[in-house]
Amino acid sequence: MVVAVSIGAVNIPLADVWSVLLHHATGRGATGDPGLDQIVWTFRAPRVALAALVGAGLAVAGAVLQTLVSNPLADPVVLGFSYGASLGAVLVITLGGAALGGLGGLGVSGAAFVGALAAGALVFALGRRRGRLAPTRLVLAGVAVGYVLLSLTSFVQLLATPTELRTVMFWMLGSVAGAQWDQLPTVTAVVLASTVLLTLFGRRLNALLAGDESATALGVDVDRLRAVLLVISALLTGTVIAVAGGVGFVGLMIPHLVRLTTGADHRRLLPLTALLGAVYLVAVDLLSRTLTRPNELPLGILTALLGAPFFLWLLRRSTSLDSA
Repeated sequence: MVVAVSIGAVNIPLADVWSVLLHHATGRGATGDPGLDQIVWTFRAPRVALAALVGAGLAVAGAVLQTLVSNPLADPVVLGFSYGASLGAVLVITLGGAALGGLGGLGVSGAAFVGALAAGALVFALGRRRGRLAPTRLVLAGVAVGYVLLSLTSFVQLLATPTELRTVMFWMLGSVAGAQWDQLPTVTAVVLASTVLLTLFGRRLNALLAGDESATALGVDVDRLRAVLLVISALLTGTVIAVAGGVGFVGLMIPHLVRLTTGADHRRLLPLTALLGAVYLVAVDLLSRTLTRPNELPLGILTALLGAPFFLWLLRRSTSLDSA
């Protein structure tokens, strides 16, 4: 992460980066150049930290959702969470706060968070049959809800001005360029708490991976476990998408990569998935602000360009995905 902070439109020696970070963290030493201090502490450090949190959150949510619905293709996009967040954000950007009453008062991030949770609640309701959550119905409900929300988002975009449309497109493709320190405490608390809590569910997730009948035989209340996991995943996804926009493919690719290298035990899988997801998105963000500098690329473009070929390569070389 320190290396990522040092690289950008202006490259900064690692020693100077450490000096600035230690000064602000401990109050000791001097930062020297005020311009360098501003670049490191105000712009790059919160950006790199937010990229790491978003990557960790999306990767963990993807790993849990794939087990929850017994489908290796599941992720926050497939289950409609990302589309709900996009609709909430686009409504605020294009129609403004005054036209949306209470939703407008939440701002773009707040509206995206509410949209993701609302989409999760709708998928949860539609995925139930006779009082029980059915994995296949959850996936189908997520796909259907996602298409409906996507069509509504597209309709709202038709009402946008060219300036608003550029803002909408950049948000929907994901970015952490606007990261600020005051965003980090809430995101950090949600990502850490969710990852720890989901890891504590590791044994029950392993049982769920073996099938509903096996999990029930081991004493797991399958329906209640799925409901709890869905709520935590929706909260986690809504929180990170609200601050970074729609970043795709992290929740799909990273969990499979970790499974291929360390196995499917969720007690190891989830912490390692969070770590690799954090490293991956920090690297992607570094590319996004250096490949075409001084311009920046949205994160979603790079995650798709990097993720899709790599995922297809993994799919071809491994037979373990057949049983994932």
